Formats: sequence, C-alpha cells, structure tokens
Amino acid sequence: MSIKIHLHKTHRDAADGLEVVEVEGSTVGDCLNDLVLRFPGIKEKIYDRKGKLKNFIEIYLNMETAYPDELAKPVKAGDEIHLTILLAGG
Repeated sequence: MSIKIHLHKTHRDAADGLEVVEVEGSTVGDCLNDLVLRFPGIKEKIYDRKGKLKNFIEIYLNMETAYPDELAKPVKAGDEIHLTILLAGG
C-alpha cells in the first residue's frame, strides 16, 4: 500500500532533496521506519537518541493532526503524512 510522506524543507536534504516520498506501512510509525530505511540520514532529524519522535516534530495525517500517539495511527493506501516542525519564537 502506498502512502505519501510530505517532508518539511529542513528534512529534504536527508532525502535526496525530495519533497514527497512514497512509502509502505500500516501505521504512521511503519511509514516513518520505511522512510528511514530508504534515507538513513533522516533518522537523526526526526528521532532522538532513545528512538522517540523529537518533541518539535509534528505529524499530520490527511491534513489533521495525528497527536497523540501519532506513530500508532493506522494508515491506508492513498493517505498522506505531512512531517513538519514546530516553530517557536517571540
């Protein structure tokens, strides 16, 4: 089953400059694992040293937030995941 992951601009350098990558999986976490298998350099950009999603990574599934338990959310063919980062400032 093909799922599209839309990468944030800051992640594209680790994915050969691609904006969208088609992956396989039955959950968001499976899809991210497939992404990391294809582009190992992206792992350090989205996961911390303990293998957990970094706290400034925001995941949207079909344009709706996947929070909480975003990695466990089921996906189906044709779904789209947007991998973004939270920005803070003042």
